[in-house]
Amino acid sequence: MNTPEFDAVFRPVRSGRAVEETLDRLLQLVRLGIVGAGARLPSERELAERLSVSRVTLREALRELAAAGYVESRRGRYGGTFVVETLPAPRRIERPGAAELEDVLCLRRILEPGAAELAAARRLSSAARQHLAATSAEAAAADPLDYRRRDSRLHLAIAEVTASGSLTTAVADVRMRIAGVLDENPVSRGRRDRSDAQHARIVEAILAGDPVAARAAMAEHVEETASLLRTSGTGAGADPGTPRHPGS
Repeated sequence: MNTPEFDAVFRPVRSGRAVEETLDRLLQLVRLGIVGAGARLPSERELAERLSVSRVTLREALRELAAAGYVESRRGRYGGTFVVETLPAPRRIERPGAAELEDVLCLRRILEPGAAELAAARRLSSAARQHLAATSAEAAAADPLDYRRRDSRLHLAIAEVTASGSLTTAVADVRMRIAGVLDENPVSRGRRDRSDAQHARIVEAILAGDPVAARAAMAEHVEETASLLRTSGTGAGADPGTPRHPGS
């Protein structure tokens, strides 16, 4: 597996918390949809080499990922470690303080509209155009349980087509920082429809080569999500049957 978004996540582990950071990278791979439901992860050797960690460290992180319900091991000729078809329900998280939340929202306000603008300004290859259109269609068609993963994958695809690995890495990191908070917010059918419509406008502007429109459409999308997170609670007390907003 050798794609820009995969490379963006699988940079070498550098901290002294090797197992924890390796687990974080594996979670990014799965939760951001870089490796889709039912797909096989790269071999242990490839993952260990890309992350610059020992096989012992990698296996410990994989065991924790499996215990959390994100992957499963299969034996035999076509065995390996596979992403489960349905990700586990997001666990309740402690809502970040106002300053921490505002920090990540400010960073996102700069990164993602800029990524959309840059993507629209580039002369995209036919493969990049097809990839962006297909990823957008998959997000719009996703069922509620898989929507967060498909939604995150679309935002990563937008960063990916800028051809900036550093930008793709930054967007991936921001997506992971807000994913848990977004999971805690209920979503109405109307909110999902607005999000899909905004995605469509962003992608249309990029494919049309209109940087101004692409930036404006993404800025509107990002700000609406920011307003939701600033004003809503964590979702505790919501009807258990209410679908949860999986990302935006």
